[in-house]
Amino acid sequence: MLRLLAIEFHKLRFSRSAKILVTTYFILITFIALIASIEFSFGGATFRVADQGIFNFPYIWHFNSYVAATLKLFLAIVIVSMMSNEYSNRTLKQNLIDGMSKKEFVLSKFLTVIGFALLSTIFLFIVSLILGLSFSDYTEMSIIFSDMEYLLAYFIKLSGFFTFCMFLGVLVKRSAFALGFLFIWWILESIVNGLLRWKFFRGGETADNIVQFFPLESMAILVREPFSRLNAVQTAATQLGSEFSKDYGIHWYQLLIVIIWTAIFVYLSYALLKKRDL
Repeated sequence: MLRLLAIEFHKLRFSRSAKILVTTYFILITFIALIASIEFSFGGATFRVADQGIFNFPYIWHFNSYVAATLKLFLAIVIVSMMSNEYSNRTLKQNLIDGMSKKEFVLSKFLTVIGFALLSTIFLFIVSLILGLSFSDYTEMSIIFSDMEYLLAYFIKLSGFFTFCMFLGVLVKRSAFALGFLFIWWILESIVNGLLRWKFFRGGETADNIVQFFPLESMAILVREPFSRLNAVQTAATQLGSEFSKDYGIHWYQLLIVIIWTAIFVYLSYALLKKRDL
């Protein structure tokens, strides 16, 4: 496995675009800290965003996981480009000539995907811990390390999404078309979701139970939006006569669905390569 990872690292090391995108991704994650310096005025009073509790433990694990996950497209571009370059530069064929099996080739890409997801999760943990220790009102150890299942969900979400991008890279062979296919897939899921919610089922619960098995939707719901959890938002909603009853929890069956999709995408990638005459 280390040999396969070394081969992939060697390829990425000489890709300028990959280095720029990866660096940009991690820089943007650190920019979460800039949110702390944002101030706004309301009714003559000045408020600082960091004072509203977004960096409080354990809420910060949820908030930062959600924000960082919205930036995953940067690494998705790297993964799709990584696959398309194998075809355009003929390195895939050369690897096979040099003795690498198609199974080892797919495994090397999957290990790279997992490596990106793991590195991102570790980096997010460090950034969140520093921000929390700097701004949180609660610094007891039991509070700091509670709700950390959001990091696990973040890791599985990224692994599933990147594996999907890997499969699209194998399927379409061209990075631009693969990203376009990803966007079309998202649109199709959104259309089906809307039809189920407004046409076939008048209640949202039945539609939710169905769409949670869709690839992109299953990944999206792992880390739901955290903003409505803020006390200020909850208080404002109560004063306006409405209340939130959203489930923000991380459920094992939702994690399992994404893990199954991850396995399916890896298998389909291998099945495509095995069938093709390269």
